[in-house]
Amino acid sequence: MFLSYPILASLLGMLIAQFVKIPIHFLTTREIKWKLMFSTGGMPSSHTSMIISLTTAIGLTSGIYSNEFAIAAVVSLIVMHDATGVRRHAGFHAEVLNKLLVDFNGLIDTLKNPNLKKAEYREKLKELLGHKPIEVFFGAITGVLVGVLTYHFYPLK
Repeated sequence: MFLSYPILASLLGMLIAQFVKIPIHFLTTREIKWKLMFSTGGMPSSHTSMIISLTTAIGLTSGIYSNEFAIAAVVSLIVMHDATGVRRHAGFHAEVLNKLLVDFNGLIDTLKNPNLKKAEYREKLKELLGHKPIEVFFGAITGVLVGVLTYHFYPLK
């Protein structure tokens, strides 16, 4: 293996969380959506899973009283706060902006004044950016599980 255990654990944490979004979405909607593998938002949080896998790996190799673990734990808290805070609210803003753009285009079409600028049609902003707290929680659970399981199967720690 060319990857260190903490890097491998964090990459696996992200990949597994991204992949798990597909069957979870299928169970709730009966629709297979392969593009979820490469999207943001959803259950579980892959950002959280990735950083918690890294933090778990560092805790297992360096110890929970090490400086490395302290740094990883603080960064983990920042990532999880960001996922439920700033990024989630940016998604709410995108939703409102998309609605405003639809309303604006409808108004322009309704007025039908030849002197008015043509309606602007833009690609819809991505609304699913952040996470609900439960999605971050399950991302953390996924991260711990991946970190611990990878520890037991990785030959070179």
